[in-house]
Amino acid sequence: MMERLVGKEAPCFKMNGAKGDGSDFVEIKLEDYKGKWLVMFFYPLDFTFVCPTEITAFSDRYEDFKKLGADVLAVSCDSEFSHQAWIKQDKNAGGLGQINFPIAADKKYEVAKSFGVFMEDEAISLRGLFIIDPEGQVKYQVVHDLNVGRNVDETLRVLKALQTGGMCPANWEEGEDLL
Repeated sequence: MMERLVGKEAPCFKMNGAKGDGSDFVEIKLEDYKGKWLVMFFYPLDFTFVCPTEITAFSDRYEDFKKLGADVLAVSCDSEFSHQAWIKQDKNAGGLGQINFPIAADKKYEVAKSFGVFMEDEAISLRGLFIIDPEGQVKYQVVHDLNVGRNVDETLRVLKALQTGGMCPANWEEGEDLL
């Protein structure tokens, strides 16, 4: 059973990953993001169909996240070598192409399990998305079925709402009154 993470300290993690430009490997730890917001999302597999649409959509809006003091991290259970090969492969040949943030490799499934998104029967993660505040507390979590991609605009809207520190009504947009 998936445990609620909202309102709790984010599970600590340390993973290897591929830089978004595919140039090298990097160690990625939760503590690297202390002091800023983190939008961390899990996806099932490299070299698939829905996954690159999500990753490139988040990459295309990366500067919008940076303006809000947030960073972005993608995570799957594939290896950092698979991530790097996918980034380096031409988009026309099924590759991902360069992106603006790293992709972490959860090869032992520990991080997906600690965030409650691991599918034991398939050895992959569901599409889980978590917003972690600068103090390391999970403020938002949403999990999608494998076939449904996430909405980057909605993620940005929720991040902005969380950053107000106030009560935001349904469909709240930046600039609107708080309750």
